[in-house]
Amino acid sequence: MVMTLSGRGSERNDKQIIEQRKEEHIAITVSKNTVASYNFWDDVVLEHNALPEVDYEEIDLTTKFLNKKLGLPLMITGITGGFRKAKDINAYLARIAEEYQIPMGVGSQRAMLVKKSLAYTYSVIREYDIPIRIANIGAPQLRELSLDDLKYLVDEIEAHAIAIHLNYLQEIVQPEGDREARGVLQRISEVVKEIGVPVIVKETGAGISGNVAKKIIKVGVSAIDASGVSGTSFSAVEYYRALRTQDDRRANMGRLLWDWGIPAPLAVINCRRAINASRKRVYLIGSGGIRHGLDIARALVLGADIAGIARRALEMYFRGENLDPIVEELKAVMFLTGSRTVKHLKGVRYYIIGKLAEFVKR
Repeated sequence: MVMTLSGRGSERNDKQIIEQRKEEHIAITVSKNTVASYNFWDDVVLEHNALPEVDYEEIDLTTKFLNKKLGLPLMITGITGGFRKAKDINAYLARIAEEYQIPMGVGSQRAMLVKKSLAYTYSVIREYDIPIRIANIGAPQLRELSLDDLKYLVDEIEAHAIAIHLNYLQEIVQPEGDREARGVLQRISEVVKEIGVPVIVKETGAGISGNVAKKIIKVGVSAIDASGVSGTSFSAVEYYRALRTQDDRRANMGRLLWDWGIPAPLAVINCRRAINASRKRVYLIGSGGIRHGLDIARALVLGADIAGIARRALEMYFRGENLDPIVEELKAVMFLTGSRTVKHLKGVRYYIIGKLAEFVKR
């Protein structure tokens, strides 16, 4: 089935709009300041261990996610797809995911439903031995998609899981955004029961609260990506798009909501509390502004099972870098906290300071 966006013009226009928008998002992200005004990960301080009693060479970064072994507690979250250059980006990041044996998601696959000839920009990741490949679709699109549509997305990239992303902040700022949210939780519940692979529900930079996490957990998802404020703001991305089209109302909205959302570390804390209270095995991803190995460690200490990077991964592509610096940074933090394994790291004592402390008090 080829999806057509009802009420928004011809199918041809839909194809052109979506492909152009995806390319524009990447261009703006790498060329403009689109990050949140404050990175809340800096307010998480890990306690130094002056007597670590562990040799650096014996530090083990391996862990499990969705019951599969990973080379380190990190994933490349969904970034892009749906325009020609996206194939190169996804191929480059897939090579990294294969080398370090970490999960990788693709960007929203809505474009390949509208224009199937764009599927190759996503399916290129099938060529790499990635432990967990993750399909991706937006929650606003769930109401108009059939189970066959969703299975097509999974099958086309031979995905081990599918992510449903909650991006309502972007949708409300975007002039062509989807603003119909009624019934989405029920649809997620149906997908969980029918799709045949684990379902991850993720935010895209505005964070998942404890109350929302409880609802998501209740319908049986396998993982949550808390993705709070600290990294790329899609309100900021839409602000720059509005400036280009001289849409003052949308630009004002984008500027107003630039920092809207839940601080990324707080989202991790609250989602972990909700998971623990449920007594269900739900994995937690800490993302939103993760920049280096220290941030990965901070996310794990606060309760995440793994961390996720998007903007940092995109920077790796444009700079021709790999994960070696991040691996070295993470091992250094583990050594300085006396953590031989990821499990030991999760038990490290921490302190919350600065602006984040004010949120935690509430």
